[in-house]
Amino acid sequence: MTASFMLRLVLVGFALGLPVFRQLGALQAAEEKPSRWEKAISAFETEDRKNPPPKNAILFVGSSSIRLWDLPKSFPDLRVINRGFGGSEISDSIEFAERIIFKHEPRVVVLYAGDNDIAKGKSAAQVVKDFHRFEQLVHARLPKTRILFIAIKPSTKRWSLYPAIKEANATIQTDCAKQSHLTYVDIATPMLGDDGKPKPELFVKDGLHLNSAGYAVWNKVVLESLR
Repeated sequence: MTASFMLRLVLVGFALGLPVFRQLGALQAAEEKPSRWEKAISAFETEDRKNPPPKNAILFVGSSSIRLWDLPKSFPDLRVINRGFGGSEISDSIEFAERIIFKHEPRVVVLYAGDNDIAKGKSAAQVVKDFHRFEQLVHARLPKTRILFIAIKPSTKRWSLYPAIKEANATIQTDCAKQSHLTYVDIATPMLGDDGKPKPELFVKDGLHLNSAGYAVWNKVVLESLR
């Protein structure tokens, strides 16, 4: 909020009364309120100062499926950076791209997000729109960097949302095929059983997060895409 804008509000307040000042206070409070992710992002920055990650690495970003992934164990021959923060949406990775992506100058960015977006009420079209905002932002700053989008996973807990998830995945897959710097990573198909539903043996008890068997599926498909 600029000083001139605040001054205009104050002048209007004299004419219209206290409600304007209450609005001003609310606006100031909203601006001063830190992001719910500030603690997680600051922790990444602290770790960066202690142990600077390598440049030209493969950076994984997104929600808890990234955060919980043991990347060094899964990809021992690759230089990997984990910047997952649980519960995040695509828009959160956009918001903090400057602090957790760009400064590392990765040669590949692997994104997994969209799961929480749809669970919180976003449409498939909005998820696609947010993905394009993300990839355009990254491509503008890092034009030589490849971007891999890991398909939004089917899960037993959120199976009722799968029609929207499937729609978002299908559109993003089509769009990725049109751009040489984009790759769609289909982890969804191998996670479905013969009955067309998620394989329960790939999840921990909550039916949402992956167990070691689930990550084994992801490791194989993602590695093929990285190569």
